[in-house]
Amino acid sequence: MKQIHYYRIVEFIAAIFILLFTYTAFSKLLGFIAFKNTLAKSPLIGNYAAIVAGAVPLIELIIAVLLVIPKKRNLGLYASFTLMLLFTIYLGYMILFTSGLPCSCGGVLQQMTWPQHLWFNIGFTILAAIGLRLHHKFKNNIRVHYPA
Repeated sequence: MKQIHYYRIVEFIAAIFILLFTYTAFSKLLGFIAFKNTLAKSPLIGNYAAIVAGAVPLIELIIAVLLVIPKKRNLGLYASFTLMLLFTIYLGYMILFTSGLPCSCGGVLQQMTWPQHLWFNIGFTILAAIGLRLHHKFKNNIRVHYPA
């Protein structure tokens, strides 16, 4: 019975990331010019703003699709963890070494302060790690009826 709980928790975590990445990707695409212009002001991204502005929403949507497909969920969870970790490192750098830059995130996340956004990303990075751990526990305990 414990394994079904792992499965349900992983499904819930995947659903949260699907919603997060889909929402933020479309928010960035709908405000693409503003997103790109904000990224252009970043000391880390600056010259690569156009590439990053196109790549980030695309990557977010690809990860969301991976999370929807049960056989690709493990890859989607790894990708979610990696992307959230990269976003968190970027935010940490921006907080420590720059000031006064607007957030380049989409939707309601733009309303967060940099420290709030950092904690939000840390939370989602941990959530992805939990999802990965439970997914592996579930896969290792039940190999029948689960489309790995």
